[in-house]
Amino acid sequence: VASAQDWPQWRGATRDGKATGFTAPASWPKALATKWSVKVGTGCATPALVGDRLYVFARQGDEEATLCLSAADGKEIWKDKVAAMAVTGPANRHPGPRSSPAVADGKVVTLGVGGVLSCLDAADGKVLWRKDEFPKVVPKFFTSSSPLIVDGLAVAHLGGPGNGALVALDLATGAPKWKWAAEGPDYGSPVLMTVDGTKQVVTPTEKSIVGVGAADGKLLWQVPFVPQGRAYNSATPVVDGATVYVTGSARGTRALKIAKQGDGFAATPLWSNAEVASQFSSPVLRDGRLFGLSDRGSLFCLDAQTGQAAWTDGVQRDRGSFTALVDAGPVLLALPSSSELVVFKPDAKEYAEVARVKVSETPTYATPVVAGNRVFVKDGHLESVNVELK
Repeated sequence: VASAQDWPQWRGATRDGKATGFTAPASWPKALATKWSVKVGTGCATPALVGDRLYVFARQGDEEATLCLSAADGKEIWKDKVAAMAVTGPANRHPGPRSSPAVADGKVVTLGVGGVLSCLDAADGKVLWRKDEFPKVVPKFFTSSSPLIVDGLAVAHLGGPGNGALVALDLATGAPKWKWAAEGPDYGSPVLMTVDGTKQVVTPTEKSIVGVGAADGKLLWQVPFVPQGRAYNSATPVVDGATVYVTGSARGTRALKIAKQGDGFAATPLWSNAEVASQFSSPVLRDGRLFGLSDRGSLFCLDAQTGQAAWTDGVQRDRGSFTALVDAGPVLLALPSSSELVVFKPDAKEYAEVARVKVSETPTYATPVVAGNRVFVKDGHLESVNVELK
């Protein structure tokens, strides 16, 4: 049973980092009360919260496990395990999984670090189908993009550089429905937008930002966005009506207007800010402002109409630019890998901090899931923790 407080996929119900139904305390405590803590395995994947169940995707030894936990007490309801690809090279510091599960229509879809796409029954964990469309082919630092469920389809960007595809499979059976195979994935995730009645999947690729038809996989528009030097297409695009905001280290932040043009669509640049960009963090849009973490590790605010910087916080929050941002209603939340939750106001004039609260004793790379007065935290090591605001 779904609820308004659900966080069923990467970046929440609408994949934009917005939490609904969060109750911010009148006065933030110095510490949060731990309600339960359970070992689930390593990884950076954000859990999915649907109703009274929490779906966690983690690594346990040489296997990737999908666990269904009771959101009330952390007790395990069911677990599925599958062999995981060995993560080698510099990426082995984050052996995954990194992709967050997507839950809809009674199904749980996961994308393993080696590109294995699985669909499980959300009620009992039964494997409905499992696919490996590009065996042993992954991006340089392995799989990170999170799958998307739309209109009875499981959509995922699979493969690696020069050999990959955005694919849509029937959610119930795993049967292929469409494929766009012009470019492989990078690390950011797809989102949805609708323009002139056409539902589109918008996603970063290894070289571009593209929009393809959600129903048939037809390429509708494409904008070059080639990573430079040690940069990556890791940020998830932000959609606001017919506008798409994209960001990438060494390329700044840009706004694109998507409009019908003939039989297809065109992406027209609205503005570009070459000075402010995110690397491994995705911004949130709030009250006509983009709030994010720069590739220098500092929080920022941009005017979404002009691209001009409203303010930049001079404090380096995370040296690696790993920080999850959540629009939690009255406040914005930023969780760097230091696991010190930063609470600040959605102020357009200046950085206005409300509180800083430690939520884990080990590094955290997953997004905090907030609902009611609860904060669910998956750390990078073993734990999944539910803390409560009082």
